[in-house]
Amino acid sequence: MRRTYIISMKKRDQFLVFGNPMIEQDEIDDVVDSMKSGWLGTGPKVIRFQEAFREYIGSKHALAVNSWTSGMHLGLIAAGIGPGDEVITTPMTFAASVNVILHSGATPVFVDASLPDMTIDVNQIEDKITPRTRAILPIHFAGRPCNMDAIMDIAHRHDLLVMEDAAHAIEGMYHGQKIGNIGHLTGFSFYVTKNIVTGEGGMITTNNDEWAEKIQVDGLHGMSKGAWHRYSDDGYKHYAVVYPGYKYNMMDIQAAIGYHQLQRIGRYLGVREHIWQSYDEAFQDLSVTTPLPPEPDTVHARHLYTLLLDIDRLKITRDDFLQRMHERNIGTGVHFISVHQHPYYRETFGFQTNDFPTATYISERTVSLPLSAKLTDEDVADVIAAVREALDA
Repeated sequence: MRRTYIISMKKRDQFLVFGNPMIEQDEIDDVVDSMKSGWLGTGPKVIRFQEAFREYIGSKHALAVNSWTSGMHLGLIAAGIGPGDEVITTPMTFAASVNVILHSGATPVFVDASLPDMTIDVNQIEDKITPRTRAILPIHFAGRPCNMDAIMDIAHRHDLLVMEDAAHAIEGMYHGQKIGNIGHLTGFSFYVTKNIVTGEGGMITTNNDEWAEKIQVDGLHGMSKGAWHRYSDDGYKHYAVVYPGYKYNMMDIQAAIGYHQLQRIGRYLGVREHIWQSYDEAFQDLSVTTPLPPEPDTVHARHLYTLLLDIDRLKITRDDFLQRMHERNIGTGVHFISVHQHPYYRETFGFQTNDFPTATYISERTVSLPLSAKLTDEDVADVIAAVREALDA
């Protein structure tokens, strides 16, 4: 049913936090249960969450970790990607997507974004392939699936791995396939602003048995047996350290939240779709570009609602707009300042601003509006009013 929002010019009394998550009683009760049980670390609730997520995606394995970043780091290591290798990705992403490549010892190679979808430009990927290229790391930006047909075709022809960044795309589907069950390995995020949350946390999906085992072992100190197996009532199990691993495991407290969030993932998506439609309708007459509609036979996960401001017509900068929204008590986000413009990557790799002109264009104009299942009708009306006032001021 279509919602009608009454636009008020009155400033909000309280600041509307960008990305405020919906937390319900079931997860609160389950977290309390974990605290009372004394099992706070990796245990039965992590296993339950992994199995529920595996069934949701349809993958052979789902492995819970303490962040997307740690999970993708483990995934690259499991795939044997390291020093001397190159991984192709796009600079229109958060720094973590590039940092995990560097953590593995490999070198990131950038391909510009495309407009109007803001995902990696598949037409430029093959130009960046060299004998050192081992993988493509596409970003499903804002919840929109990348052109996976083209990416998988390129990967097949050049014998490359596809390691997907689905931090924004838990609900995403591409041509009838779930994101997380297309490429060779996929990373999901449950950070506090994501579509389902655990506070911090992530999940890796793959159909590769060898990788799954290595991720599980390397993610908990390189021990051959996890804490759940060592301390369960099946009897004590000695462990052996088989690799100098990492401390990347998820806690039962986190998994208790994530499991119940996952049960409501469809309902939350429906709420965000209604808000998305309301934004689209409210901003059609403004000097902005609203997000591109989803492609046929895909599911957009509706993670970020990103406006591109027509700063030439508006005569204000994107940062002016952000300040005006803040003054109206509305939180906003910027997704993203292209990675190649940040000091470390610019200085380390010698990037120039115009090396990736589309990513730079987006970086100067993009703003993300609140989009959460927790938003009330009044919240949405306040956001719409603030956008219109900020652009007219």
